[in-house]
Amino acid sequence: MMMHHYKEALEDARKSVALDNTFVKGYIRIVKCSLALGDIITAENAIAKVQELEPNNISLAPEISKIAVAKRFMEEGDKAYNKQDYRKVVFCMDRALEQVSCVKFKLIKGECLAFLNRYQEAQEIANDILHVDKQNADAVYVRGMCLYYQDNVDRAFSHFQHRAKALKQKKEEGNEAFKASRLAEAYNLYTEALRIDPHNSLTNAKLHFNRATVSSKLGRLNESVADCTAALKLDETYLKALLRRAKCYMDLNDFDEAVRDYEKAVKMDKSRENKRLLQEAKLSLKKSKRKDYYKILGIDKNASTDDIKKAYRKRALVHHPDRHASASEVEKKEQEKKFKELGEAYGILSDSKKRARYDSGQDLEDMEGDVDPNNVFQTFFADPGAGGQFSFSSGGFPAGFTFQF
Repeated sequence: MMMHHYKEALEDARKSVALDNTFVKGYIRIVKCSLALGDIITAENAIAKVQELEPNNISLAPEISKIAVAKRFMEEGDKAYNKQDYRKVVFCMDRALEQVSCVKFKLIKGECLAFLNRYQEAQEIANDILHVDKQNADAVYVRGMCLYYQDNVDRAFSHFQHRAKALKQKKEEGNEAFKASRLAEAYNLYTEALRIDPHNSLTNAKLHFNRATVSSKLGRLNESVADCTAALKLDETYLKALLRRAKCYMDLNDFDEAVRDYEKAVKMDKSRENKRLLQEAKLSLKKSKRKDYYKILGIDKNASTDDIKKAYRKRALVHHPDRHASASEVEKKEQEKKFKELGEAYGILSDSKKRARYDSGQDLEDMEGDVDPNNVFQTFFADPGAGGQFSFSSGGFPAGFTFQF
């Protein structure tokens, strides 16, 4: 970083967090390198990770502020560019560069200077960048524009040809790295390819999708979602990107969004597989909104019948209302609620047929609400195989029964 080799620094920073995904300093380096390279999305994702790991960390406050200002000027610059107000774009890029000194902003400024016939300034920007990065196709493009507009067509053609070759080469290098499972390298190559020609929508949509695929394999699901979204903005019919985003939402347990994406996918392609994925997403959404009986009993989904009985015995004795007779009304209601849920959980998970239906997500509504928790408790403790042979009083506990914890 001190030598301004930001690509190499970024690669090392990514490797550091791949080895230790809680390494805050590594994410901070990613932020700084990404900003130097003009990749605000990656910087923001790394900032989010730092805030997740250390909510009180204020070391990135200056970068967060700079990003907010730079993004505002970028947005204004985009609007001005679309209106062909290139003087305003140059102004916006200068303001953005005051916050984040990155190649991307410089090249946008250089391109607009060329449109304004300020060729000498534009060429100086391009030459400075090419002095550091000879393969930077965007800089080649800006220099080529200057040559073209100055009627040096032959040299301009050579520059533009180089740009197309550079894009093709970077994309192929990324594909090769991905096939060889060099995922961090593939991610960086796709990122470099995305910088080559911001106006090549269809190619960039594929590059965003490819990078999303890499991110998902690296476990960076939010980054994958962001890239899929970017791909769909460039090509709203991109089914693969839609399906990839839906899968990421499933892995993130964001089932509402997953259902929305799969519904769109089915409209685009009514294949049996897409319909199956939609049904799975709907079922997962339905499951996510119901009570988690395994969690209530404190067991995993592979628990045996004995595990279920042991868990119920332990928790039912803790939450039985009789044990909290002297508690406040609020506490009594809370314990009654937990005791009732325990009865529901045991009543379903201890019955193999009901458990199978619960696990498959079928008839969930029919299995809740009719369970008397006291009856479950008494039946359980009256069962010799469940841990006791007692005769019960009307209050729920056997005469002379005492809690043992």
